[in-house]
Formats: sequence, C-alpha cells, structure tokens
Amino acid sequence: MNSHPTLFSTEGEDLSRNASGSPGRAWLGVVSAEHARHASRHGWIQLNHGDRRNLARMRRGDGFVFYSPTERMGDRARLRAFTALGVIADDEPHLADEVMNMGARGTVRPWRRTVDFEDVHAADLRTVAADLLLTQQPNWGYGLRFGLVPLAVEDFELLRVAMGR
Repeated sequence: MNSHPTLFSTEGEDLSRNASGSPGRAWLGVVSAEHARHASRHGWIQLNHGDRRNLARMRRGDGFVFYSPTERMGDRARLRAFTALGVIADDEPHLADEVMNMGARGTVRPWRRTVDFEDVHAADLRTVAADLLLTQQPNWGYGLRFGLVPLAVEDFELLRVAMGR
C-alpha cells in the first residue's frame, strides 16, 4: 500500500489516505455498543474515560473502528461485534463542552476526536475473525484492554465491506 501517493487537501494538509481512498493508518477502539452508538450519532470518539493520550496518537484521515465486547458497559453477556466505523476528521483532540460523571472519582471534561462515521451495521466477530490479520495473532484480545490498538489497513477495509459500506 505504500506505493500509492498520499492525497492532499487544497490547504496542503496531509489527509493520510492513499489514491484508492483507503486510510494510511487505522485504529480499533474498544467501547460498549451503547457507547459506540452514542458517539457515532454525535460524530466523535472518546476512549479510556476521556483520557487524551490514545486520541493524540491518531491523525486526520486515519481509519477508526469501534469493537464492542458487550452491549452495555458492565454487562456480563458478550456481544463481540464491530459496531461503528469512520475516518478521523480533525487535527487534534479537543475537550468536550459537557462534563462526565465518574462516580466516586468526581466529574471530568473528556477529550474527544471528531470522526466522519459511515452508515454501517454491526458485524459479529465470528463472521470476520478468520479473515482479519488482528485475530491471527496469539492472545490478540489481550491488547484490547488498553482501549485502543493499531489496526491493519487491510483489516479496516475488510471491516468496511463486512459492515456494509
């Protein structure tokens, strides 16, 4: 994929996409399906309870997929589905206008990234796992506990198709 030229906007900023329209990099974020739906409806992502660090790793034009192990945070019943997909649409993380209640930890203003979400439907992990590079690694799920993992662009494109683009 490195043989494709990078596209540039009229302002000259690197959009991190190659000539085929695929992103140059991609990421997999882990949240409940309920949180993924809320975020995609509003056009932003928030990870690790609003922490800035993981969001700062991303660039405009990077692909992004939400993986949801459960329907709601704290559920014991497993969902294991890819629930939203889009492309990072801003240059830097930004603080949300509203505050988030963290229970005993008080309230925080979470950091977010703007994302152009695509109109997709959820894809069950079992239907795509055999084809994903991500799931071919031993103990691949262990890294998901960090809330964000790099995702091969090939996996992003496979998920884009599986989720119905």
